[in-house]
Amino acid sequence: MLKKKRIVIAEDHKILRQGLRSLLNTSEDLEVVGEAGDGMSAIWTIKEKEPDLVLLDLNMPKMDGIAVIKEIKQQFPHTKILALTMYTKESYILEVFNSGGDGYCLKSAGHEDLMMAIKAVLAGKHYVSPEISRLVLEGYLESRKKVHMKSSFDVLTQREKEVLKLVGEGYQNKEIADYLCISPKTVEKHRANIMQKLDLHTASELTAYAIEKGLVLNE
Repeated sequence: MLKKKRIVIAEDHKILRQGLRSLLNTSEDLEVVGEAGDGMSAIWTIKEKEPDLVLLDLNMPKMDGIAVIKEIKQQFPHTKILALTMYTKESYILEVFNSGGDGYCLKSAGHEDLMMAIKAVLAGKHYVSPEISRLVLEGYLESRKKVHMKSSFDVLTQREKEVLKLVGEGYQNKEIADYLCISPKTVEKHRANIMQKLDLHTASELTAYAIEKGLVLNE
């Protein structure tokens, strides 16, 4: 009997998750074993289910998709990750692959294109939606040859970016500490470091900056 490939869907829109589950479960060789509606839940679900493939939205509450990719690839390097997103900007594509992602599929893709992407990634290949493949060919390889000056945002550590995202979403220090399993004092230290590095001085300035950088959902 053919062993089905196990899939986790990480997407903050419940109706889209349900649609993807229904679609994928019609395939004889695929099985959806878990769902998550935010980045942190995605980490927990992936650790619990240990799927073969994760369908991952890049813009989710609490922890963005790029941070999820880095975390999962560090702990489960053989788990395949297919980004499922609306973003067509070259910077998002580069960041997904530089972070260890295996594929990049647009949400506008049809059923056949999505299944092609899933099968390609499960087979160990990289996949990019045809609509944006030109950007990858021209931009991704070129980025390997250049050394870019770091912006203030690039100077932030991954943990500082996670704290900045949660601050931007309106969470208080105690809530952030609970989410990240660290102490409130550590959160305060991260906030102070962020403010110093970005030359920002108030919570509202941090929120505005997080929105500008696309860390906070703005729907």
